[in-house]
Amino acid sequence: MPASSEPLVDLKASIDAVFEAGPDAFADGETLKQLYAQLDRLSCAATQATGAFASGVEWALAGARNPAAWIFTECHVPKGVAWRRVRLARELRNMPETEHAWSTGAINDAHVSLLARVRTKDTAKAVERDEAMLVNEAGKLRFDHFTRVMAYWVQLNDPDADDRNAKKIVNGRNFHLSPGLDGVKFARGTFDPIGGAIFENVFRAIERELFEADWAEARERLGREPTLADLRRTAPQRRADAVVEMARRAGAVPPDARMPAPLFTVLVGYESFAGRICELANGTVVSPSALLPWLPDGYVERVVFDGPGRVIDVGPHRRLFTGATRRAVQIRDRECFHEYCDVPFDQCEVDHKIPFSWDGPTTTDNGRPACPFHNKQRHRRPPEPPDPLDEAEEPDAPEPPEPPD
Repeated sequence: MPASSEPLVDLKASIDAVFEAGPDAFADGETLKQLYAQLDRLSCAATQATGAFASGVEWALAGARNPAAWIFTECHVPKGVAWRRVRLARELRNMPETEHAWSTGAINDAHVSLLARVRTKDTAKAVERDEAMLVNEAGKLRFDHFTRVMAYWVQLNDPDADDRNAKKIVNGRNFHLSPGLDGVKFARGTFDPIGGAIFENVFRAIERELFEADWAEARERLGREPTLADLRRTAPQRRADAVVEMARRAGAVPPDARMPAPLFTVLVGYESFAGRICELANGTVVSPSALLPWLPDGYVERVVFDGPGRVIDVGPHRRLFTGATRRAVQIRDRECFHEYCDVPFDQCEVDHKIPFSWDGPTTTDNGRPACPFHNKQRHRRPPEPPDPLDEAEEPDAPEPPEPPD
């Protein structure tokens, strides 16, 4: 056995020991994190080895057209995975900070792929300048938050490419409704981020209406709180009916009716302490140029900040805007307060940090978005009040759960 293979023997023995210990040995959170970190380190080592292999001649002597073809055949991985490893190995040669962080398990291959993708001939110098900062953010942030950071970084460092990509996405929108046997219709489509968000907001609202109607019907029919299995429609059936209901409601709207207009929120003073922001309510970062076609028909809302997390004014958007305090909390926090939740604010309720029943004020400082699940969970397990109380707050009456995805 070549001397170079000796570490693999030790690695195999270590992995065998992991399996012998059983999954329960790694079931606590801290150990699981370490297990994932070692998996990331091994993925980095495999990518580095792929780069070294691609630089050699073994694959060519075997008659393969390229190193990815050899890996695809001999390692039994999808062709896309083989090419991805080869490309990442090539990019790592110019990204030392990224390679080091990956080798220590601080970041994973998803981070590396994203960092490599934004490195182009136009951004190479900017990546070299900011690589350490970006890698540091990758190691700290939740991945969806890191993707937002990278999207804003591209906007600032390669605005032309960002605009070209935005136009490409818009031009790539499509929708197909194809006939099948027995009158069946097959639908398939792709929406740009803004158009997709408009569709999704209405669609989800109608789906929720249908779900609550199904829940109420099952409760009345059974005389008890139902389960999802008791509902008369499955989730896919309810989604199909929601699309049909959207069409029915659209057909009932008079031709000269005023269509709902998008709301654009301008955050005054926010960028000075939190950085640039140009995204939809669901967290999708969009190019400023993608908003331009919608501005003539939209409303503009002003939110003024005077420091991190502190809103001092929410202005109207042409007509009376009620619930300014609620809106300020939504804009400031933008998603559910719970660290393990990413539900956007437009699908959240606004919750008191200190409950109203404990004299908690209804102010922006005491408010936070809470998705229905975590808001109800809080009532099931009320936090300790500021002062001792004899009796805990009574839990709310049961409510229907969220529709399943």
